[in-house]
Amino acid sequence: MGTSDDISVRPVTPSDRAAWNRLWGEYLSIEQVVLEPQIHDATFARLVSGTPNEFNGLLACKGNRPVGFAHFLFHRHTWKVEDVCYLQDLYTDPLARGIGVGRALIKAVYDTADHAGAPSVYWITHTANESAQKLYDLIGVKTPFIRYGRA
Repeated sequence: MGTSDDISVRPVTPSDRAAWNRLWGEYLSIEQVVLEPQIHDATFARLVSGTPNEFNGLLACKGNRPVGFAHFLFHRHTWKVEDVCYLQDLYTDPLARGIGVGRALIKAVYDTADHAGAPSVYWITHTANESAQKLYDLIGVKTPFIRYGRA
């Protein structure tokens, strides 16, 4: 499909709804998650709202075609004065994998966090997502923490 030189990253805009829907649907399918339509609507509205402390969305494009996204949020932290950045969702179209889309998106999140004065960016991934972990091991630090959820 090309090289990372052809990839640009930009904020999600209201006119990106159809492209975002396609990528979001692929991502949810891989994650084996089915969400009600109102959740899709609310998520997209949050991504483009521009409201402080709301979700932010980035699209990676190859040429003019969106091929990936990142969703992230700044929030308070009890161990820091500054907000920290949580990268909640990261997805690359399977046809665009291996050309630097994920790396470009994470770098853009890092740059946004730096600009906002956030001292850290963190995310989680599934233990079975070994291909993503190869990238994460190059550009991040694996922490010793284990994530739990409500029973």
